[in-house]
Amino acid sequence: MSQIPAAPGDSPFQSERSPRDESPQFVLPLVVRIERDAPPARTDALETAARAVLLMLSDERALGEGEWAQAVQDWEDARIRKVVRRARGAEWRRAEALPGITVTGRSAEVRIFPPVPLDGWPKDLVKLQVSGTELDDPEPPAGAAPGTPVLWLNPDLEMSAGKTMAQAGHGAQLAWWALSDEERAAWREAGFPLAVRTAGPDEWRELTSAGLPLVRDAGFTEIAPGSSTVVADHPALRRTGRALR
Repeated sequence: MSQIPAAPGDSPFQSERSPRDESPQFVLPLVVRIERDAPPARTDALETAARAVLLMLSDERALGEGEWAQAVQDWEDARIRKVVRRARGAEWRRAEALPGITVTGRSAEVRIFPPVPLDGWPKDLVKLQVSGTELDDPEPPAGAAPGTPVLWLNPDLEMSAGKTMAQAGHGAQLAWWALSDEERAAWREAGFPLAVRTAGPDEWRELTSAGLPLVRDAGFTEIAPGSSTVVADHPALRRTGRALR
């Protein structure tokens, strides 16, 4: 299950041009189910998307000689792109018929698919809309339970739910890369518990200086290149001193 993170100067989440940009580009598709009469809660959709990314990265089909392994490797060799589209009704049923993993939260359903070429989306996915993922929480989310990995969002950025789902997935992926094999196994066996929360302004400044995994977006959509979007705060990184204080 080992994966080697990119070197700091060649991060797949940074905006500076690098040799990664010369490789064929792939994207990890996610589809969130948004029925007109029963849209999911925003925070639950964010957390479900982040867990979906972790399930894809740890799935046997994505490792070793698995049927998705080459696609995942090709994707990781280039920029790490994730795109979230929405589906309902027959669109969702067609998406579920394609190879992938469906992850269910409290109110959200997200299906994640093995990476595809940037211009090679399956026809039943390419027709789905990226816009229209403006989700809300019925009430503010409660604080994360002690010991839960938290993906902290930048309080100064406004992003659609779909964009934020992709960013939460990036944060989960950086946390996964930073953990040891034993820590990954423990997280997976626990069912990948995690929370997505928006940090307060002072808290965000502390988090971004703590040495924890930090996502800097390439700026293809919605926000400026180089924007810091997510800090991945996994307790194991703090316990072992890998997060610099």
